[in-house]
Amino acid sequence: MTLNTSTPHMKSDSRIFIAGHRGLVGSAIHRTLQQQGYTNIIVRTRAELDLLDSAAVSAFFAETKPEFVFLAAAKVGGILANNNYPADFIRDNLIIQTNIIEAAHQTNVSRLLFLGSSCIYPKLAPQPMPESCLLTGPLEPTNRPYALAKIAGIEMCWSYNRQYGTRYLAAMPTNLYGPNDNFDLNTSHVLPALIRKTAEAIKTGAPEITVWGTGTPRRELLYADDLAQACVFLMNLDDTRYATLLSETEPPLINIGTGEDVTIRELAETVAHVLGFSGKLVFDTSKPDGTPRKLMDVTRLHNLGWHHTTSLEQGIRLTWNAVRDSL
Repeated sequence: MTLNTSTPHMKSDSRIFIAGHRGLVGSAIHRTLQQQGYTNIIVRTRAELDLLDSAAVSAFFAETKPEFVFLAAAKVGGILANNNYPADFIRDNLIIQTNIIEAAHQTNVSRLLFLGSSCIYPKLAPQPMPESCLLTGPLEPTNRPYALAKIAGIEMCWSYNRQYGTRYLAAMPTNLYGPNDNFDLNTSHVLPALIRKTAEAIKTGAPEITVWGTGTPRRELLYADDLAQACVFLMNLDDTRYATLLSETEPPLINIGTGEDVTIRELAETVAHVLGFSGKLVFDTSKPDGTPRKLMDVTRLHNLGWHHTTSLEQGIRLTWNAVRDSL
């Protein structure tokens, strides 16, 4: 990774709020900030602060007055969860991001980084997907409510920037994974689901693993700690380079990814290799494939000087070593 060599925008004692610090993304950002020596990190559990409660969020911001906000809190899940709970996904995500963005404006937060997802882009977007393809075609139906909520978050950041002169940035990560992922087979994304299935097959001595779909869709995967490094990098950009991401005519949007992808079959084979499963992979073609391909165009991020450093196999090994005793 190429580091930002200019003076960091965030000082070691800056008041930094991470919304969603216990999730996959938020916990990685929290870990990265601690490792880099930040000493004034503000976090709250769901029991301490209900982000769905606008009055509670406003009071929290008024009391703590964060200077920088990483908005990583969200209701997330895989195809099954999105199919079963579409109202929950659009409602909760709209409320959370609205409450935080408005409170950040009211308390003059210096910079806010809103975390979204690559599913904001059209189902049949050009590959790799540039930031400019936002709203140029129909979305993947299986996660449309979640995607629309995230698109609304991008539009909110842009609208607040234009109306109030705020400096809010929206970062769209590719598919993420890591030690603090969701490994529940009913609600998880593809990689943690494959790790869980493979671990259970090894434990029970099962001769085969069933993988949803045909195995032909391609997925780009980024280790969560690499994403966190990218988020801190972006938040610390000097004013001149940060300003290049904010425009009157284009959304304040930047992709975060590896620029590389693999098929679901290759992903399942890599998981089997790392975990030591020698059985058979069976593909259930009655199950949905989801989007055929979701590869990010990370030219804008690379041009700023950031590149990922964790390979897919290395990241899966790090994840497995962290969670093997709990699965």
